[in-house]
This record gives sequence, structure tokens and C-alpha cells, in this order.
Amino acid sequence: MCVRTLMETSELIAPSVGTDLKQDEKLSRAKEKYMKLHDEMLKKEELQRQQEQAEDALYLPDLADGVLVASTAHYNLLLKKLSMYYNVARRSKAFKILFYTTQPAHVIMIIAVLFVTSVLFPIKERVQVPGHPHSRMTSFIYLASFVVHFGAQIWMTFVSGLSLYFALPRHAFGEVQRVLFPRYFTINACLSLTTLLIFVKHHPTHTWDTEIAVQVGAMSGAFFLELLIRLYLTPPLLQLIVTKHNFERAAGVGNEIGRHNPGPLKNCPHYLKIHQAFRRVHVCIAMGNMLTMACTVLHLYYIASKLCAL
Repeated sequence: MCVRTLMETSELIAPSVGTDLKQDEKLSRAKEKYMKLHDEMLKKEELQRQQEQAEDALYLPDLADGVLVASTAHYNLLLKKLSMYYNVARRSKAFKILFYTTQPAHVIMIIAVLFVTSVLFPIKERVQVPGHPHSRMTSFIYLASFVVHFGAQIWMTFVSGLSLYFALPRHAFGEVQRVLFPRYFTINACLSLTTLLIFVKHHPTHTWDTEIAVQVGAMSGAFFLELLIRLYLTPPLLQLIVTKHNFERAAGVGNEIGRHNPGPLKNCPHYLKIHQAFRRVHVCIAMGNMLTMACTVLHLYYIASKLCAL
């Protein structure tokens, strides 16, 4: 009686268990299906969001690349045209007279002396109208020219020159100096003249005292020294550098760093003569540069004593 009851009960339970298993399988399959659909929807939304962000960005990186390429191409074209005009001008007689003879340097120096003299000591004294203070733009140009001038002197003398001399082969350093020297003294002379003219405009001759006269003398000395170096000392220095380098390349020397080693040329009298001339001109330029720096520092001390911002 008990065994029969158990058998009947197991027969009733077995079908119900199989039905539950089938339902669980269907639920798991449906769950996996909906999870896949959910993941696909999330991916589509992310792609759509990225596309919208790309459209909102208006393709700025591509636009910047296009502008950079176009500007570089136009700049290259401009340089080619300027180079072509320069090559045409170099073959003219006027260019040879201006740049391969000393007469233009004399003319430029005479004009500079007469111009500065006429500014410092005008025939008629300029009378400042009361109620018209000096413009801020004039003061800005005055300070900017002085600051750029002083900064260029510090950088060229104590940073660029020394750093490159102890980092580059001697011939490479010489080529760099050949490019920098004319530009350095030309720019400095222009900046000195700008500072001097604005200072004299603000301080007419009849208002000078000893302090202002010293400042005018210092700025005038800096301008004439830089102009003299640019016109009379820089061209022969560049020619001596070229001649000296040609000798050294033929002898296989000149690639040492931070020192001068003539090698087999130490017994060549012609090379030693060129080297001595180079050292002499270079020392004169260095002394003139230090004198102009002293004049600039003197005017810096004057500006600091009159500074009202602190």
C-alpha cells in the first residue's frame, strides 16, 4: 500500500518538473535576446552621439590644417618672389655701389650724424602746448624699443653666443654668427635711434639738466657705436670668417667644440695673419657691444629712478 502510493506520487511530480525546466529555458533565451537588443540600442545611440558631436565641431581640425597648408604655400611663394627680385637687384650697378664699396657707409654715417644733431639742437625750439600730455602710444613705443634693445643685448651677449659656442662645432657657430651679426647691430641701431628720438621729443634742449644731458649722450653714443659697428666692422668680419673657414676646411679642421684648434695651420703664416685680423676685429666689436650695453644700463637706471608704478 505504501509503495503504490509513492509510485503514483512520483508519476504526478515528473511531468511538472519537465514543464518547469522548459519554461526556464524559454525565459533564459528571451532574456538573452532582449539583452542583445539592449546592447545594440546602446551602441547605436553612442554612434549617433559621436556623429552629432563631430558635426557640431564643424571639422575645426581639418579647417586648421587647411589654413596652415594654405598660409605656408603663400609664404613660400612670397619668399620665392622676394628672392627673385633680390637676385635681379644684386646684378645692378646700384646694388654693387651700395653694398660692395665703402662710400655708402660714409654717406649713411654722415646723414645719421646730421639728423641726430638736428634733432638734439634744432634751430627753433619746440614749444609744448599746455594741456596736451604725452600720448600713451608714444610712451609705449619708447619703452618697447628700449626693452627690446636691452633684451637683445643680454640674450645675444650672455645667452645665445656662449651657449652656441660651447654646443656647436666651431664652423657651424661661425655660420650662425654670420647670419646674426648684421641683423643684431642693424636692429639695435634702429631701436637706439627710436629711444633717443622719443626721449629728446619729451625733453627739449632748453629743459636739459646734467642728468638728462648724460642720458642723451649715452643714448647717442649707443646709437653711433652700433651704427659704426654695423657699417665698418661687421662686413670685414664676415669676409674674414669666410676666408678663415675656407683655409680650415682645406686642412680638415674646424669641427671642434668650445675651443680653437688650428691643427696643421698653426705654422702657416698666411692663416695666422688672417686669424689675427679676425681676432682684432672681433675684439673691437665685442668692446663696442659692451660699451653700448653700459649706455643701455645707464638709461635703465634712469628709468628705474623715475618709475612711478612701484
